[in-house]
Amino acid sequence: MKLLHTSDWHVGKVLKGQSRVDEHLLVLRDIVAVAEAEKPDLVVVAGDLYDTVAPSAEVEKIVVRALSALRRHAAAVVVVAGNHDNGARLDALRSWADEAGITLRGTLGKPEDHVVRGVTSQGEHWRLAALPFLSQRYAVRASEMFDLTAAEASATYADHVARLVAALTADFDDGSETVNLVTTHLTVVGGKLGGGERDAHTIEAYAVPASIFPASTHYVALGHLHRRQQVPGPCPVHYCGSPLAIDFGEEENQPSVSIVDISARTAAKVRAVPIESALPLRTVRGTLIDLSLLKVDPEAWLRVYVKERPRAGLKEDVQELLPRALEVRIDAEALPALETAARPEGSTGRSPRELFAEYLASRNVADDAVAGLFNELYEEVVGA
Repeated sequence: MKLLHTSDWHVGKVLKGQSRVDEHLLVLRDIVAVAEAEKPDLVVVAGDLYDTVAPSAEVEKIVVRALSALRRHAAAVVVVAGNHDNGARLDALRSWADEAGITLRGTLGKPEDHVVRGVTSQGEHWRLAALPFLSQRYAVRASEMFDLTAAEASATYADHVARLVAALTADFDDGSETVNLVTTHLTVVGGKLGGGERDAHTIEAYAVPASIFPASTHYVALGHLHRRQQVPGPCPVHYCGSPLAIDFGEEENQPSVSIVDISARTAAKVRAVPIESALPLRTVRGTLIDLSLLKVDPEAWLRVYVKERPRAGLKEDVQELLPRALEVRIDAEALPALETAARPEGSTGRSPRELFAEYLASRNVADDAVAGLFNELYEEVVGA
């Protein structure tokens, strides 16, 4: 069978105030084109369809249309919620999804509701354990649904997830000629961060070992880490990565989706299909003169570390040179070392102008306009 693995769309993402809706439309169009060309038996979307739990109507429409388009070119589509998604809100779409032939799993229910089964056009049977993202607090509630003991319910997050996966994959080693699959949205020990993930849900307390997946699993389709990678484990454990760079920390990632050729008797063969329409994110450094001479991709969004002293209007000067600079920062490493002269004790006998000038010096700001504005404001206050 053939599987298309994608995740971490983050539709609705705003980068430094810049909407990325137009980018997402192009990226999702490309993913649909891959499905049209590959004609997969199954598409798995492993969480984080949205960037926020309260997406706008426009963003929801984009995601629903993308899923519908994928279903037109695939025999089955299965979607699980990620930590950025509102699981209950996804579940509210299940009536529509069921009619469209799309399986949505936003929150955890009974175990049997999370094992999806299918048969390819070639007659090959497959089953997929589909587990949505679980926070620490909901992992305990989920454990109650799976009839765990009180002692088991007080275990670590990794222990909870391991028991849930074990319950969902209990039949994987039954000797049948069935392709066994798992999809979920979590951090697996050994995985490398892509750079734009939410820290609270990637810290050690949320990391689980790859050993929770049984060796009888033919492929584990993960979401959450935005870098495409395979994690060592008892079976093939893969992150497909995000189809576009979510933040500047991900500028070195290669946006793609994964195509997996797999059978019950052969190892999974995984290949990346690049998503070419994803706009690049780039970090550049230099003085204003350096930046004026810089040759960059005209479509790239930029983060600029400028090698100048802080002053009013510097950001605007940079953006005049580089209109696609979304973030402008002072390159602190390039600034000359500040003199460590002894500071006068207290402020007695020193004017506000002197104190403000000392503050500017401590911040390595040499800007007569800022000092002049302070003087004007001070005169107004004193005059009043």
